Amino acid sequence: MVNNIISLIDIVKKLACIVLSTRKPIFSIDVHPDGSRFATGGQGEDGGIVIIWNVGPVINEKLEADFSVPRMLCQMDDHTGCVNCLRWSTSGKYLASGGDDKLVMIWELSLKKGSSTLFGTGGTVLIIENWICVHVLRGHIGDILDLAWSPDDSYIATGSVDNTINIWNAQSFPLLVHTIKGHNGLVKGVTFDPVGKYLASQADDKTLCIWNVSDWSLEKKFTEPFVESSGTTHVLRLNWSPDGQYVVSAHAMNNGGPVAKIIQRNGWKSKMDFVGHRKAVTCVRFNDQIFFGNESKQYVACAIGSRDRSLSIWLTSLKRPLLVMNELFQNSIMDISWSKCGYFVFACSLDGTVAFFNFSKEELGKVLSLEEKYNYHKKTFGTSIKASKSLIISSVLENPEFHKFQKQKQQVTEEINKQEGSEVIKLNQSSEPNSVSQFSKGINKDVKLCAGTLRSSSLEKSAAEDVLKKQSETKTKDGKRRIVPMLVEPHQDYNKSVGNISIVGTSLNTDKIEVTPSVILTTK
Repeated sequence: MVNNIISLIDIVKKLACIVLSTRKPIFSIDVHPDGSRFATGGQGEDGGIVIIWNVGPVINEKLEADFSVPRMLCQMDDHTGCVNCLRWSTSGKYLASGGDDKLVMIWELSLKKGSSTLFGTGGTVLIIENWICVHVLRGHIGDILDLAWSPDDSYIATGSVDNTINIWNAQSFPLLVHTIKGHNGLVKGVTFDPVGKYLASQADDKTLCIWNVSDWSLEKKFTEPFVESSGTTHVLRLNWSPDGQYVVSAHAMNNGGPVAKIIQRNGWKSKMDFVGHRKAVTCVRFNDQIFFGNESKQYVACAIGSRDRSLSIWLTSLKRPLLVMNELFQNSIMDISWSKCGYFVFACSLDGTVAFFNFSKEELGKVLSLEEKYNYHKKTFGTSIKASKSLIISSVLENPEFHKFQKQKQQVTEEINKQEGSEVIKLNQSSEPNSVSQFSKGINKDVKLCAGTLRSSSLEKSAAEDVLKKQSETKTKDGKRRIVPMLVEPHQDYNKSVGNISIVGTSLNTDKIEVTPSVILTTK
């Protein structure tokens, strides 16, 4: 890095482009909270398609070159229309997807044995994990374009071309709690604030609305920044910053140019923009972490995608973007997702590809612990979303069928011990020992560290200690730890609960960094 801006050489080293096997448009992407897998949704051969991918081969070149390591973990073809949006729940237990068939499907990992190969592929595509649809939410009369989970997994909000936002009770599927009818155009984006007090939405009626979660009433409506905006984008994925201070819009206009409008929670001011993209901004995604540097100043990171096929990464501590990638794809960027650890970012495009970036602590900074983050929310807003137990570990602790899988876990441990010098962590929950062993090859140190972010807080120390007493742990020849968590299915009733930061700069500099990426990783 030079002057805190990533250099051209750094960019080339960071970029990996994955050509997904479907070669069909990808409309949405989301990384699982434990960092081991990510999901994509889009157009399939005869309808919508959801695919669960292994993160390992993406972030590790050796694993990418090893064709015994699975790339695809599961493919779900239940949607009869294109899948426009998907998001993991905060706990990671569920995946929600919405599409042109007007349905929201809730997926859950099952340990029950399913087909070992994908139907219609002649046995050439293996199914490593068995994700099943456990709930179908019906209520919209038009295509569903975006969805969001509340930070405590209490609600799911879905936006549709029927001009409404449906609020679903995520604790009692498929209960429809409320329908918001405040928009007069296609609702193309929804997002909850990190303390669960507000829901923001953006629509083709050239408005951005803030809704009060307590009664779903309108808190504030913004129109001026969007008066000149045209309805040229398929989605308008706005997003809330992890500190709760800002919501950043998708397509807005300022002086005739496309911008991402920055709206301050304090007073609902809208005087700042992220500018520099040549065409409409389609999606905004904040890193879930709050960062701090050598001076202990706190800041957040934001990724912005556009119809101009470029991606920009911003730190609110810098006056210029940290990174700009022009012509990253052959078509519009549709969605962006950060890993929970804060250092990986994925973006997908209508051209059927996914781009991946890996950042370092030197480039982004160090992250606040969960306890510090919750304390910040409590101090600033008087409330916070706290996980009473680890979001992932709690499902393990409360599963009554743990002993049923002890023998299977022992078999997996023995297989992993045969891999001399390896440094892997078992995060897969497949019911087949061979599949579990195969997937374990794709989980390396980077994924392990990313997954560990969720359980690093002292708030979760007690639960973590209980797990460490039960899980299998060995050491490699060089003294490195190798951990095999308990392989159990999440219990159906497990508990899923879980100083101001300022933006100093808002304009892209004309001497921005440019690079044309090459495809260096393929799934074929």
